[in-house]
Amino acid sequence: MKYRLAMLLIVISTLLLAACGQKEIKNALNWDVEDFSATTNHNKTFSLKDLEGKTWIADFIFTNCGDVCPPMTANMAKLQKMVKEEEFENVEFVSFSVDPSVDTPEILTAYAQQFNADLKNWTFLTGYSQEFIESFARKTFKTIVKKPEEGNQVIHQTYVYLVGPDGKIKKTYDLYKDVPYETIISDIKKLQ
Repeated sequence: MKYRLAMLLIVISTLLLAACGQKEIKNALNWDVEDFSATTNHNKTFSLKDLEGKTWIADFIFTNCGDVCPPMTANMAKLQKMVKEEEFENVEFVSFSVDPSVDTPEILTAYAQQFNADLKNWTFLTGYSQEFIESFARKTFKTIVKKPEEGNQVIHQTYVYLVGPDGKIKKTYDLYKDVPYETIISDIKKLQ
């Protein structure tokens, strides 16, 4: 009897310890990322294949943005520095332009430099149609992107998305105000 009780306690303890060390993101979304083809700020072709097996963080911005994009990009730059300090491996940053007819590779590079973006692992994307980015954002990231007929401001949300090495969107976070940096870093750790 004592032997069975001892074995039961060992099994329960082992299971509890295994659960404590669990590296899963709680309530992960696990949305599939649809394939895409784009042009980078370095004027090179870029697709989902370039991110295979990597953890990546994505957002949607445009360079003529009059309100939310500059703070979002500054916050993304801060997050990039924090990731670098953690010495994570294979973490990429991807910013999709929601105004591809205006945001050329050269304009995106100049924009990135304003925020001291490290372009070794942060890629700014363009080179697709407006119709594509609106559909891609809606279907894959479950977010709104819409360029109105009038004016030069594109409607979009202020989220940043964490994508795992399995190519699935794990979580979304606000990148505009009250950015949960520590939570994002903690979630990236779980994907390493």
